Formats: sequence, structure tokens, C-alpha cells
Amino acid sequence: MERQEQDVEMKSYEQLVVDQQKKTGKVTKQDFQMLSVIGKGSYGKVILVKKNDTGELYAMKVLKKSEILKRNQVEHTMTERRILGSVKHPFIVKMDYAFTSETKLFFVLEYCPGGELFFYLSQIGRFKEDAARFYASNILLALENLHSLHILYRDLKPENVLVGRDGYVKLADFGLSKENVEGNHEAKSLCGTAEYLSPEILLRQGHGKASDWWSFGAMIYEMLCGLPPFYSKEREKLYKNIKYGEPRLDMPFLSEAAKDLCRKLLEKDPNKRLGSGERDALDIKEHPWFECINWQAIAEKRVPPPYKPQLDQSTDTKHFPQEFTAMKLSPQDVESLKDVNDHGWGGFSYENTGVTNDADYEMNQS
Repeated sequence: MERQEQDVEMKSYEQLVVDQQKKTGKVTKQDFQMLSVIGKGSYGKVILVKKNDTGELYAMKVLKKSEILKRNQVEHTMTERRILGSVKHPFIVKMDYAFTSETKLFFVLEYCPGGELFFYLSQIGRFKEDAARFYASNILLALENLHSLHILYRDLKPENVLVGRDGYVKLADFGLSKENVEGNHEAKSLCGTAEYLSPEILLRQGHGKASDWWSFGAMIYEMLCGLPPFYSKEREKLYKNIKYGEPRLDMPFLSEAAKDLCRKLLEKDPNKRLGSGERDALDIKEHPWFECINWQAIAEKRVPPPYKPQLDQSTDTKHFPQEFTAMKLSPQDVESLKDVNDHGWGGFSYENTGVTNDADYEMNQS
């Protein structure tokens, strides 16, 4: 009898929460059904979820407040929240909601069922030039947009490039990004992923937009060759190679234009690197390797992609690593968590009230 009364009380409490949400219109975790884990990191998980009222699928990034505080990542997390809430671009992952609970932070993001570009590279080994050029054109337009807003991305790698349902790709994960950067030497932190760090970051010389173009060059090289340009299993040797070595470009499958582009993007001196000048991405767009690209058509998604994710159903997660999708959702993932109205995380909550379509994006050819 006592158990039944507790159950009734619990149902009454949960109904009260739902009724309150309906009154306030505020979105919380209770508005979503947890389906499966699709990613995991040191701060939390990424879970495929379905919104109860619309049936729409999202990728819910769940971060533990305790881990963020312990690792001094509060500012990075709030930077990511600000960027995701302000940037609207067809090749940058969209955030529709953000909210908090007593112990966690939630980003509710556009779901890209094709998974990470890294997944395809690991399966295929390397891409043909046309495929690499297509993905590079998407990434370049995303970086161009970020730079126009004085945002450094700082973590370009195949794991952070997601493949959408339509086969086009989007940048995700802005935890290492930096706002309000205009030049090439303003940022000072040593941050990023080892294989894609620019020499000026490693040498602590100050860095800026040119460091994103170095990572872009490393990414193009990896798509074409199968490994990052200065790869070594030994961290110290890797760093030495980045600072003082030259990328190997004598492979017979590389076109002369591809070799030239990699050489110019992997220039050690950030001031001489392609894209480092005031024209930023425009200089890279005009390189011969991109000569066949119609930038307006790419921006409007009128070019057929190299591959469209083949999905058995809308919730199919075959393009995500099995080490994640095989994980069982824990009770903590599924259970309702008390909403705390951003206590201690002022301004974190967010709801995308406007509908931004990819078609709304207009290319600036000037």
C-alpha cells in the first residue's frame, strides 16, 4: 500500500513538472526519449534522442558539471554554447536547445546520421581527389564563415566533421574555439589535437586564423593520403616533424595541384601561409585545386555528394562506432533530472525560436 502511494506521489510530481513546462514553454530533458549512445568523451556522452511532441531526432550532448569544473573547462564550455547559439550556417551543426539539470549540461544538436568523416576514412583508407575536394569545399565555407565572425575553430580533424543525411558535412564541437580574434598572433593557448597543431601553436608564438588553414591543409592531406602529414606514434617526434619537417608529397596518386595546395597550406611561417592575408578563404578558393568547384552551387547544396548515408530507418546508427552504439543507456542517462534554471551557469539555456534553412544562406562572392 505504501509503495502504491509513493508511485502515485511520484507520478503526480512528474505530471506537475510536465504541466509546469507546458505553462512556461521551457524545454527540459523530460521532453526527449533517449534512444542510444552515439559518442563518448571525458566530460560526458552524446545520445541519439527523439523529441516527444514532434518525433524529431537530435544528438544530445550531455556534459557532467563536476568534470567541467574539475578540469577548468567552464569558459570553453560557455564559449561553445555562445558560438552554437549565434552561428547559423549550412556546414556548421545547428543547436536547437540548451538546458541544465542539477548535475549536467545539455546541448540538443542537429542529428547527422552519417556519423564522423573519420569513420569513412578508417573504412576506405583514403579518398579520391574529387571526394576529398567536395568535403574540403564544405569545410572551407564553414571556416570562412567562422573567420568572418572573428572566431577561431582550432580543432579541425576528421572526428569533428559530421556527415549529414544529404551527404554534405558539418563542423561540430566548438569547445576549443576562441572568439574575437582578428589577426594571426592574438591567441596564446596550447590547445588542439596533436596531429593537427600548427608550428606556431607548438612554438608558443601566438596564433590566429592562419592556424585553422594549417589544420585545413593537414585534413586535406589526410583525406588524400590516409594519414596526417607529420604522423608519428611518438609524440615528441610528431611535434619535431610539425616544427621542422616537410610533408611527403611524392605519391604518384597526388595531382600537381593537390601537392601545391598542401605545400602552401602547410607552410611553417603563418604569415606566408595560403589564407593568412586579409582575403582569408578567398585566396584558398582561387587555388587551381578548387578550380572546378562552383562555390555558389556547393553553398546551395546543388552538387551531388560522393556518398549519401544508407539508412535502414531514421534511427539507424550503423555509421557510428560500435564501441558507442553497443553501450547500454545507464539509469542516470534515462532518469528525470531536476531542472535548476541555470543556477551557476547563467545564460546557458537556449531555444532556437527561428527556423533557419540551408537555403537561407547566401554566398558572398565578393
